[in-house]
Amino acid sequence: MKPDTTTAMRNIIAEVRATLPFSMPAAELCAGPCQGCAKKLLEYLDMEIEDWEKRLDANEKPTLGDVNNFARTCTRIHKAITANGLIAPERTAAK
Repeated sequence: MKPDTTTAMRNIIAEVRATLPFSMPAAELCAGPCQGCAKKLLEYLDMEIEDWEKRLDANEKPTLGDVNNFARTCTRIHKAITANGLIAPERTAAK
């Protein structure tokens, strides 16, 4: 059974918080070649997460579109952070 949109949003938030380097110092974020400003991307995503956490805590139910848009934003930012070399690329299992 698929989770409801509130649970799905909370799951995405938990995964993003566990995966992306929100606590990395700015000096490390800005070291080396840059493909999109990692610091600004992480700040933006952190604000989005905090906004959704407040809305979810206030019992606001996100739509499927909200969940989809948020997930797409997180995926794009994850790709940019990976391209900057700040996190290791995900490995896929061989089939």
